[in-house]
Amino acid sequence: MTTSVYNRKDRASVDTLRLLAADMVETAQSGHPGLPLGAAPLLYALWSRFLKHDPQCPSWPNRDRFILSPGHGSSILYALLYLCGYGLAESELRNFRQWGSRTPGHPEFRVTPGVEATTGPLGHGLAMGVGLAMAARAMGARFNRPGFTLFDHYVYGLVSDGDLMEGVAAEAASLAGAQSLGQLIYLYDDNHLTIEGGTDLTFTEDVRARFLAYGWQVIVVADGEDLFSVHQALENARADRERPSLIMARTVLGAGSPKADSPKAHGEPLGAQALAATREFYGYGDKPPFFVDERVAKNFATRSRAHEAARLSWEALLANYAQAYPEESRELNRRLAQELPELGEPISFPTGRLATRVASGQVLNALARKLPELLGGSADLGPSNKTSLEGLGSFLPLTPTGRNIHFGVREEAMGAVVNGLALYPGIRPYGATFLVFADFCRPAIRLSALMGLKVIYIFTHDSVGVGEDGPTHQPIEHLASLRVMPDLTVIRPADANETAVLWLELLKRPGPVALVLSRQDLPVLPLEEYPALWAGAARGGYVLSDSEGEPEAIILATGSEVSLALAAQKLLLGQRRVRVVSLPSWEIFAEQSQAYRESVLPPRVTARLGVEAGVSFGWERYLGERGQMVSIERFGSSAPAARLFEEFGFTPEKVAARVSGLFS
Repeated sequence: MTTSVYNRKDRASVDTLRLLAADMVETAQSGHPGLPLGAAPLLYALWSRFLKHDPQCPSWPNRDRFILSPGHGSSILYALLYLCGYGLAESELRNFRQWGSRTPGHPEFRVTPGVEATTGPLGHGLAMGVGLAMAARAMGARFNRPGFTLFDHYVYGLVSDGDLMEGVAAEAASLAGAQSLGQLIYLYDDNHLTIEGGTDLTFTEDVRARFLAYGWQVIVVADGEDLFSVHQALENARADRERPSLIMARTVLGAGSPKADSPKAHGEPLGAQALAATREFYGYGDKPPFFVDERVAKNFATRSRAHEAARLSWEALLANYAQAYPEESRELNRRLAQELPELGEPISFPTGRLATRVASGQVLNALARKLPELLGGSADLGPSNKTSLEGLGSFLPLTPTGRNIHFGVREEAMGAVVNGLALYPGIRPYGATFLVFADFCRPAIRLSALMGLKVIYIFTHDSVGVGEDGPTHQPIEHLASLRVMPDLTVIRPADANETAVLWLELLKRPGPVALVLSRQDLPVLPLEEYPALWAGAARGGYVLSDSEGEPEAIILATGSEVSLALAAQKLLLGQRRVRVVSLPSWEIFAEQSQAYRESVLPPRVTARLGVEAGVSFGWERYLGERGQMVSIERFGSSAPAARLFEEFGFTPEKVAARVSGLFS
């Protein structure tokens, strides 16, 4: 770490960051200038003196991470990346918030080099940082050796008043305190303003006391313009490796502008006149937009070269590590490359009855022995979700090699934290809860899909089969709502054997997966009777049981309703030639060739019946104009599962009658 002395060159660098950010917003005539103008000193102190990163190698595994949780302030992040040498041209700054630019309105992972996470939904950046810090601890516990500290970095972030109001932030901060994440440090842009006015309207709590109660170190900086005070706070935060740290820095929204300390500085351009006054305030009144003084450019370039040396030193250490610990090195390289080891054939289950959640738990435990990067847990429902990894310990401060994460009753934070875990190379995370509580996780699932993260969401208790717990716990619309989300793979296996096949398939998926499983026992489909299952399930849809001769009708089903469809097919034997198609994943099926899809669902067979214990939304793509649906178009009810399925029409006799009705 370099000296804490700050001089005119540093102050000029701060002001350049401010004005670059304001120029971006003004040029776009869209954006948020207030946060960059107020928070620039905080970020400059962090990026110039503390943040360990190398713009020449943005994916360096042991870099420090920085998360801009209030993503609306993206222009200040782009200004930092531009000046630090991350390959952003000035033209990209001038193209802020425009079609095809690398400077979108909120930071987007994979779009802009140096952006560690897609942020914008407030609170989620804070929570993803918690996941990143947990991942760093897990990787260090697995691979660090005496004399070879490969993973020892910090996770930093900027958080806002809005972030701290969000429930997901409270959940994640509480978890971070319980996990004693001492390498997690957040700068709090404490400007006392929201869009509607002062925080005294809605946010009157004692934030310091709240975070102390969570188990955090809290450091107060009275004046966020004071670079030395911010520097000292960061040093104190880094010195405490037992607690996460919140640095509460009092700032002024829109500092230096005529709109300073007013909500008007938040979410709209300053305007030409106000921006000119701001430039004059900072001593750049005679300079054009996007001006960077030569001494400022040299200042950032010098610091970037120092980071390159740190990265090269780490790479030399890694090379020596390979000689000293060849087995660990091979595993580390595989994990960093996100390559799967040899996982073998799917587990096969004997005939009988078994809930798919139970089958999934057995497969998960078998895979965990072969896939050491696999870790995760449940929102306090591990015994119900069957997601506990037996004999692999709990991930806790004193046992960082444990692979069972206890998220507590914090579904939204769980989703955001597993996103942070997935952002870290070498980690393959999962999180679990009941399907009906997927709604709590939805913002995080959406960010998983936006970022293309390999997150596994395990949702059990997938239908009215939940039974007596009643409509509050019986998912009806949830499958449909997950299926409409772009870039999310939804999988609902029919039985234990489909579950085993699809577990291997989901590990190959490029983005997030929602694995949807039954609470109740289901018949295990004998592989000798249904040999198509072994290869067909991995294609998302297949002919599970065909008719003798050309089919007259097709029953399409997923999950627990597939065995029901098979029973209805047997009742119709000799009356109608009926094909049964299992569709465990619409997304995977849609990726198959048109020829294959038409071989499963021949266009000439228009008598089709869909069977799924949820709303029918979306099924029209498979059923066509003549097809019909056995579905549930209302909320459930409290009763034993068998009674509920009967009342809602999910019996072999009623399904068979609906097929016959297609011909009347």
